[in-house]
Amino acid sequence: MARALGLANLLDHQVGGRRNLIINGAMQVAQRGTQETGVTTGGYYTVDRFRFGSDSATFTMDQNTVTDLPGFTKSCKVTCTTAGTPTGVQSTNISVRLEGQDLQHLKKGTSDAESLTLSFWVKSGTTGGTTGTYTVELLDSNNSNRHVGSTFTIDASDTWEYKTLTFAGDTTGAFTNDNNRSLSLTWFLSAGGDFKTGTLQTSWGAYAVGNRVDGNQVDLASGNDSAVNYLEITGVQLEVGETATPFEHRSYGEELALCQRYYTEATTTTTGGGYILGVASGMAWNASNVAGMQIMLPVEMRATPTLTTSFTTPGVYSPNRGFSSGTIGLGSSSNKAVQLNVSGSSGLTTSEQYYLYESSASFSRLKFYAEL
Repeated sequence: MARALGLANLLDHQVGGRRNLIINGAMQVAQRGTQETGVTTGGYYTVDRFRFGSDSATFTMDQNTVTDLPGFTKSCKVTCTTAGTPTGVQSTNISVRLEGQDLQHLKKGTSDAESLTLSFWVKSGTTGGTTGTYTVELLDSNNSNRHVGSTFTIDASDTWEYKTLTFAGDTTGAFTNDNNRSLSLTWFLSAGGDFKTGTLQTSWGAYAVGNRVDGNQVDLASGNDSAVNYLEITGVQLEVGETATPFEHRSYGEELALCQRYYTEATTTTTGGGYILGVASGMAWNASNVAGMQIMLPVEMRATPTLTTSFTTPGVYSPNRGFSSGTIGLGSSSNKAVQLNVSGSSGLTTSEQYYLYESSASFSRLKFYAEL
């Protein structure tokens, strides 16, 4: 016989929908490329949504192909190439940042705050002492300046290991319901002494830098033979509850669209001895400027994006008039569409259509950022 559920029961018995709060947890999407060398400062380099950096050492970051872990084909792998001992508040870490509006169901700041369980596969290797204790932290620095940490142990080198960590709900400090960063999830791979002056904060509490990292934290960046130390991670899942469930696989297309909310790019194609961006064209409004090159973004981005380019000799091109060099700029834009302008050209024909062009005969990109 069917039994009616009240509102409270319905809220506590949600069925279906996404369990995993992490985008690209299987590391399928790497829009920027599959490898970045010489990584030091924190930023987004290869695998989408996974931020990496090291203040003391130099690393290579790869979207690696996995052949020895059934169910997964890609991972995020970081390899130390130049060792360096962290001091003060220097660290090596991988992190994920989440929007507050995607976390409202966690009920943070209420007596009904939900627990969270993190699960992932991890592998670390070489003889540099990479087995041992690592720290994971949840940090709400945008809203309540609170954090909680936990540890996991890598038991054997060069071996995939499955880890689960559970964090109790936080009854203090609600996440702001907006598109800004509210929660950071961080794996520490090395940490300077200032992070370890106190005791690891294992229950939610006020932020204290000395309580962020466990005193036994492995130092992937400066151990013996650290110039070949690596850590590899995949199958990252963060979900409501106290029990880890099987990884929630999503299609590549779905993961790509989710990633494009934070980063997307437009690329050139070859034509006429150079490379043309066929989706970007506009009319010359005088002899030196082209305006109104509108590009519709593939998804609605988190915010109006900023622009960087990999063009080396940019400009505009007309089949009738040829190429004229110029400077690419971002005009009136939104999180749904961007408008490009090219200035500083010469000899343009007013009101004629021109395309964005790379004359150096090299593949080029327009990169749109709305990262947290």
